[in-house]
Amino acid sequence: MPTRFGFLPMDQDLWIYVVAGFIAQLIDGALGMAYGISASSLLVGLGVPPALVSSTVHAAECFTTGASAISHHAFGNISRDLFRRLLIPGVIGAALGAYVLTSIDGEVIKPWVSAYLMIMGLVIVLKAFRPFPTREVNTRLTPLAFVGSFLDAVGGGGWGPIVATNLIVRGNSVRHAVGSVNAVEFFVTLSASVTFFLSMGLQNWQVIAGLAAGGMLAAPLGAWLAHRLPHRPMMVMVGVLVFGISLRTLWRSLA
Repeated sequence: MPTRFGFLPMDQDLWIYVVAGFIAQLIDGALGMAYGISASSLLVGLGVPPALVSSTVHAAECFTTGASAISHHAFGNISRDLFRRLLIPGVIGAALGAYVLTSIDGEVIKPWVSAYLMIMGLVIVLKAFRPFPTREVNTRLTPLAFVGSFLDAVGGGGWGPIVATNLIVRGNSVRHAVGSVNAVEFFVTLSASVTFFLSMGLQNWQVIAGLAAGGMLAAPLGAWLAHRLPHRPMMVMVGVLVFGISLRTLWRSLA
C-alpha cells in the first residue's frame, strides 16, 4: 500500500521531491539562501500545516546542508571567524524557534519579515552597481544569527535570506558570506530538527528522503557556482531572489 502525503501517492511522486530538493539546494548553495523557502512553498502548496512543513524541511536540510558545508569548505568559501561567531547564537535561536512553533502560528510574523527582506533585496541590487571595498564585518553577529535562526525555524525558511543578506549588505565578500552561512546552517537545521523530533516525532520520512537526496546531489554544484560566479552578477541575483521570494510571501500572507 502506498503511503500518502495529503492526496499524493508517495511511490509515484517521490521524484517530485527529489527534483524540488535539487533545485532548492542548487539555488541555496550558489546564493546562500532559498532552500527552506523553496521547499516550504512546495509543501504549503500541497496543504501541509506550517509546523509540519518546517519540521519536514529542516529534517531534509540536515543532510543537504551537511553536504553543502563540506563542498563550500573544499572550495575555500568559509570564513572561520564568521562561522565561529554565527554558530552558537544560531543553534540557540533555531531550538527556541522550533519550540515556539509547536505552540503558536508562525504565519503571523511572515508579512513583517517579508517586508524587511524586500528592502534588503533592493539594497543589495543597488550596492551591486556602486563600487565599495570588500571587508569582513564581524560585529553584532550574535543578534543577527539568533534572530535569523529563530525566524527560520518559525517560518520554515529564512536563515539564508536574513543572515547572508545582512552580511553582504555590510560589505562582506559574497563568496565568504554564502559559504559561511551555508556551513553554519547545518548546525542550525540540526538544532531545529532535534527540537521538532522531541516535540512531534518523525513524520513524512518519504518526503524528507526525496528532498534530502535531491539536495545532496546539488550541493557540490552549488558550492562550485558560489566559487566561480563573478561578484556583481552574483549580488544582483541574490538581491532579485530575495526581493521576489519576499514579495510572493508577502502577497500570499496578505491575500
